[in-house]
Amino acid sequence: MTQHTEGRTGAGTADLPGFDAELQFCLAGRRFAGRRHMVLLRKIAELGTLTAAARAAGMSYKAAWDAVEAMNNLAPRPLVESAAGGRHGGGSRITAHGLRQLRLFERVEVMHRRYLNKLHADLQALDEMEDFRQLMERLEMKSSARNQFHGTVLAIASGPVNAEVTLDIGGGNRLVAMITQGSVERLGLSPGNAAYALVKATSILLTDADDGLRLSTRNRLCGEVVWCREGAVNGEVTLDLGGGKTLTSILTNESIGHLELREGMRACAVFKASSVILATR
Repeated sequence: MTQHTEGRTGAGTADLPGFDAELQFCLAGRRFAGRRHMVLLRKIAELGTLTAAARAAGMSYKAAWDAVEAMNNLAPRPLVESAAGGRHGGGSRITAHGLRQLRLFERVEVMHRRYLNKLHADLQALDEMEDFRQLMERLEMKSSARNQFHGTVLAIASGPVNAEVTLDIGGGNRLVAMITQGSVERLGLSPGNAAYALVKATSILLTDADDGLRLSTRNRLCGEVVWCREGAVNGEVTLDLGGGKTLTSILTNESIGHLELREGMRACAVFKASSVILATR
């Protein structure tokens, strides 16, 4: 649950800190869906297309796509599935698992609001909430890494200085990270433990799925191109890895043209184990 304060004025007193909260779902201690995400899921269930759902939820199509992509990457099973037709054709449907999460959220939200009503009354006597809010803001950490996955540690191969950590991120996909032994100990990593893998989109190279190249990079994930757009200099390409997982790469327009990347074709993402950042709660 994410919380933030808001100013509140009492009669004849200085502004007293109030307290408000937004209900969010957490997976293994990490936030992955809030009310805005649930509204989007509800609209997808009602309207059957991501375009219509994004419009009804007051979101851009890209923001809605990114939200669904993030939820599917972090959830144990996909919440939304795309029908035939690709990103701009066909439709989208909420899965049975997604519908269960939506119904649970709606029930919990009612109880959450009842709790907040009581909390507001109790907090009137407190005068240190602003200091608390500032502390929480400083402790909150956000990542700029485009690709974030939740997974399970499968194996750790330890060396004198570094360790190679293999992570199962679901959908039959595995990531390998190269980190120091000190990081393994500090993160408390061991087989069976949960961990997060973060990979910057700029660290990922794309190749033709059938190029037959043998590379020294430890990570090679293949899938269907579901998003390919060029910008002024660089472009963004997203691969559907299967199992509800996606991976996004930022590469030059020249590279996109050289590889003849387009939506619907298969391609492979390759990146070094040293480009994978691991995190735990």
